[in-house]
Amino acid sequence: MTKASRSLQDLRRGIYVKAKAEPSWRFWGLYVHVCKMETLREAYALARGNNGAPGIDGVTFEAIEAQGVEDFLARIQDELLVRTYVPLRARRQEIPKDGGKVRVLSIPAIRDRVVQGALKLILEPIFEADFQPGSHGYRPKRTAHAAVHRVATAIVERKTRIIDLDLRAYFDTVRHHLLLEKVARRVNDADVMRLLKLMLKASGKQGVPQGGVISPLLSNLYLNEVDRMLERAKEATRRGKYSYVEYARFADDLVVLIDAHPRHRWLLRAVDRRLREELAKLQVEVNEEKSRTVDLERGESFGFLGFEFRRIRSFKNKVWRAHYVPKLKKRTALLRKLKEVFRRYQSQPVNRVVQLINPILRGWVNYFAVGHSSECFSFIQDWVEKKVRRHMGRSRNRRGFGWKAWSRPWLYDELGLFHGYRVRRRSATKVFPA
Repeated sequence: MTKASRSLQDLRRGIYVKAKAEPSWRFWGLYVHVCKMETLREAYALARGNNGAPGIDGVTFEAIEAQGVEDFLARIQDELLVRTYVPLRARRQEIPKDGGKVRVLSIPAIRDRVVQGALKLILEPIFEADFQPGSHGYRPKRTAHAAVHRVATAIVERKTRIIDLDLRAYFDTVRHHLLLEKVARRVNDADVMRLLKLMLKASGKQGVPQGGVISPLLSNLYLNEVDRMLERAKEATRRGKYSYVEYARFADDLVVLIDAHPRHRWLLRAVDRRLREELAKLQVEVNEEKSRTVDLERGESFGFLGFEFRRIRSFKNKVWRAHYVPKLKKRTALLRKLKEVFRRYQSQPVNRVVQLINPILRGWVNYFAVGHSSECFSFIQDWVEKKVRRHMGRSRNRRGFGWKAWSRPWLYDELGLFHGYRVRRRSATKVFPA
């Protein structure tokens, strides 16, 4: 990814500062910045960095670069300037999920990714100024690990009553008219609104397409009033630096944590009721089968961003702490994926198999390398080692795991098998005595 030009950086910074200083300001004259060649170049660089598959038109990055990127961007700019640009229908691709379900990704054509990226570059600083601290999904300088740490810290502070809401098909049910109203509160530019409406209608009558460049920004904006309500609940219950309510949201994954003291039991009911009221205004449906309230002090657990959270007492210091590990279904899905590689390439040299499984392991381990994943990592490492040994033994008509033939250092130093199973520790969090 190339670095954005200084003038584009300055523009985005100026927009953010203005939006932060004046929360009711409506921005005008934005469309001209969307159409600028430097904005389109940066949007193309961002799309190229992701190196995604082609859209419904079949045009690839290689084909664009063979004919000339500047000419490609100039054609897009002309269509935008004369108001003839119309996005193509996105190519739909099904991605398997846990439990045999599928997630439908919408893959826009590269030209449409560029336009969406250009619009996002201009709109993002406006809405970033409005977004709340508990929102972490797909935002600059914010990560899933930060959201996980926020939840763990709240548990240590004895916020152990949990509201775990599951939103049914959230991305597919976003109402366009409500979303456009939210954008219009900050944007007074008819051309920008027209362009955004074209993008939304290209994906259907409702919903924001998963896979669209601008979709994460829009999906965060749609739920921003929910975040605001939770921030107000935090402030209303604040006592100095401590509040009796905490929350964390990553896209449509939301948990709210309430202080465990009996006198705050009413907060659990009040916050749950207000949450449902705000979601009803957005016509977002709560999946009651998967939504629940959890009491960690009763030994219950809940899931958030692929981790399973509990509250346990440390044996050494006798203090309560948050304990979070990869959910069992996440580990099972990883092993299933690795098994498929070993099965499909069982006649291939082991070097080829290692080349295929290493990126899978690296991505999974890097994500879950926080909290208390060491035991899980040891299990996976041992499982992978045995599968690799069996693969080599099969090709040489050997039985067993070949402990003497192939030492552990040989597997990692010579064969190059992934060996980065290390949990990253954050600075110590304040703990409460038992």
